[in-house]
Amino acid sequence: MIRSFFSRYIDCPVLGDLVAETAKYAFPRRYEARNLEEALMSVPDLETVKYRVIKRTDYYEIREVEAGFDFNGASQSFNVLAAYLFGKNTASEQMEMTTPVYTRKVQPSGEKMDMTTPVITKRSPEQDKWQMSFVMPSKYGSNLPVPKDSSVSIKEVPGKIVAVTAFSGFVTDEDVKRREAKLRNALHSDGQFRVKEDASVEVAQFNPPFTLPFTRRNEIALEVERKAE
Repeated sequence: MIRSFFSRYIDCPVLGDLVAETAKYAFPRRYEARNLEEALMSVPDLETVKYRVIKRTDYYEIREVEAGFDFNGASQSFNVLAAYLFGKNTASEQMEMTTPVYTRKVQPSGEKMDMTTPVITKRSPEQDKWQMSFVMPSKYGSNLPVPKDSSVSIKEVPGKIVAVTAFSGFVTDEDVKRREAKLRNALHSDGQFRVKEDASVEVAQFNPPFTLPFTRRNEIALEVERKAE
């Protein structure tokens, strides 16, 4: 009777999806830690941006990030972006969540970037504006449903090399400014890589709002390039 009782619920597609999604948050994954702060961080077991680590230091690591697709809008657009993933698109397709959410400085040209996970926000030195983006699930490739909301867009993002440093807690503008300055200063001493001209900081947030501050994983990144031999 017990086996039969549970079988009916395990075979239920809706409950099965709920259990699978809950497990991604209940059994998070961890990154290789450089210190105690990073050792306490955890992130949901969701699809994320693919990259390989080229170099690691005590403060940052250099990553080669694969090309992909972003879904982006204004920094206040989380609900609009999430609605797209949950079916507000021309195909009424419900997609899996990804991580992180990115926020980036908007480039002077008005270039937009897309959404997965983390969430990334980017800000323009002139405009002091940020843009939020989600990473798109890789299984769709370029065949992504069209958004119904014209205020957001999908964009193919080329591969790049970035310098990244992680931190816990909640993200504030002042904290981002301080950590960006520290990362730029550290990269001045790097013998292999330098910050690309006009590179803007991007912030990645991996965790849902209910996550305890000391277990949250956030990252800031700057695009870099190899120094001439």
